[in-house]
Amino acid sequence: MAACTGGPGSWSENILDYFLRNSQITTEDGAEIIWYHAANHKSQMQEALRSAAHMIEADVLLPSDGSEHGQPIMAHPPEMNSDNTLQEWLAEVMKSNKGIKLDFKSLAAARASMLFLDNVKQHLQCPVWMNADILPGPNGSSKVVDAKAFLDTVTSFFPDVTFSLGWTTGWHPEKVNEGYSWTMVKEMDYICSGLTQPVTFPVRAALVRQSCSQLLWLLKKSNRYSLTVWTGKDDSYPTEDLLYIRDYFNKTQVFYDILEPQSHEFKQAIGI
Repeated sequence: MAACTGGPGSWSENILDYFLRNSQITTEDGAEIIWYHAANHKSQMQEALRSAAHMIEADVLLPSDGSEHGQPIMAHPPEMNSDNTLQEWLAEVMKSNKGIKLDFKSLAAARASMLFLDNVKQHLQCPVWMNADILPGPNGSSKVVDAKAFLDTVTSFFPDVTFSLGWTTGWHPEKVNEGYSWTMVKEMDYICSGLTQPVTFPVRAALVRQSCSQLLWLLKKSNRYSLTVWTGKDDSYPTEDLLYIRDYFNKTQVFYDILEPQSHEFKQAIGI
């Protein structure tokens, strides 16, 4: 399948192309992209906007009263309240030249958000990633977002967007943690093979090394695919795992949304 490359200013533009074009990075290397994670509350959002981050990630859910008509807010469970609505968040972020990744915690949150995104579409001329965990993954216990309904909801408004489609996962310090299985990656490819948009797969850093062959198989299925390596705040894994991942995959196809101290050690080790 041919690559669907978004043109300048489009939501599906490859983030490496976008930030190279704007002279914010110097080489086509996913490790060059700096992330700000969970920019949900107003103080975090402002810090993210002032920071060197290229991509700002935030979490969207409906308020704890659960009403379908409530305004989507920016918070990550178990928090269910916030001082920031999606509407307020977008109004601030669209003044910047940063790319955004919105992580939807439920189908209802995604549906409620589309009109707010539609209102700013003309002003938001940067890459936009829309994320949901649509399949159960290693040790995953959270509820998944219905894949077909999520994809249909987003594409009915925005056929030109980058999808970030993940698996629910867990990580346990006291036992052997299985990686992403062949069944998991094949199921993901089955869902994504009919899409024309770019798709990135968020994968948990502590689970990637043991599933490199499965994930490489997945990436080879389409040149529209990439990985976004992320970390849970209590996960423990060696920086060597990140160096192994870097050697194993094409560096244009892997992004690293990781926490300290590994982020600094990794970038130091690869000379970025």
